[in-house]
Amino acid sequence: MKTMRIWFGCVLGLAISMIFGWSYGFFTALLPIMVLMNTNRWTPSIIIQLIVGIVWTTLQVTVISGFLQPYPLLMTVAVGLMLLGKCIAMTNPKTYLFGFSGLLIGSIMFNFGSYTGFNIEDFSITLWMCGLVTAPITALAYFLFPEPISEQPAPPAASNTQRVDRIGMLRQTALGWIVAMIAFLLFQFGDLQDSLSAQASIFIVLAPMTLIGSMAVAKIRITGTFLGCLAGMIIQLGLYTWINNGLLFLMAYAIAAGFFCRWIAQGSIKSSIAFSAMSALTVPLTTALVPEKKDAFFSILYRFSSIFVAVVLTSLVIWITHHFLVRVIKAPNEQF
Repeated sequence: MKTMRIWFGCVLGLAISMIFGWSYGFFTALLPIMVLMNTNRWTPSIIIQLIVGIVWTTLQVTVISGFLQPYPLLMTVAVGLMLLGKCIAMTNPKTYLFGFSGLLIGSIMFNFGSYTGFNIEDFSITLWMCGLVTAPITALAYFLFPEPISEQPAPPAASNTQRVDRIGMLRQTALGWIVAMIAFLLFQFGDLQDSLSAQASIFIVLAPMTLIGSMAVAKIRITGTFLGCLAGMIIQLGLYTWINNGLLFLMAYAIAAGFFCRWIAQGSIKSSIAFSAMSALTVPLTTALVPEKKDAFFSILYRFSSIFVAVVLTSLVIWITHHFLVRVIKAPNEQF
């Protein structure tokens, strides 16, 4: 049933974005996946956390960009404080989604907000609508494809007596903040307006906020991106001139999504690979593809190459930063 819920959620989300013609409609397909892959029951707290995170982040970025963009130094300080708050939230499992969604969305908005052709209000409103639509989409998915009731007793609750590794949390927060600030400065000074996928990949690789976790995610991200881009090319070439037919396009997307949603429902490494594949499949086909004007073939090729470079460089920066922090931030029992 989990496979059907995830598949139903992403396909319905894409259909809604196509009906309303949202410019950033890929969020409507990907946000339900983020919710449905993490829970087997309807959990309002996750939806609330996601929506609040999106609204709060867009408001923060709008205020900072609107008032401090003429003052680069003050804006950098304000962005640094904002990103630090998101990284601290990511160290707590209860607020991880709030922190990660804010870190990812905030960085994307700061990058595109520095270009004159970007309408930050339009982006924010569209993102709010995508977040709000996620609630009924996921609720309907749980209603139509409920999880079978298990008679097995629930596992005992985890003990709260475990020692909190404050040094480890401090290193994680510092690692996430340093890499996030490097990415912010890079995209502010560089002309990287067409590198949305590369920017998102930086924060996906950064998400575990540990060296070992990030290295594993880097491999997964490249593998999943390759599979998603391959599926996108097959849809583009398979439909060819019929790619402009909305119904055929949605059916082809649903077929491709079915395979990846099956992997997502299985969890572990396959789930991570499939989610990267779904983003690689969805984003180019909803942003680069313009019916009767422009196909997405070269955009898919550019997406894979830019993501590959971004993942490799991000992994290198994380490796350097991790070893630097290990030397600077030491536990009391660690020797200098």
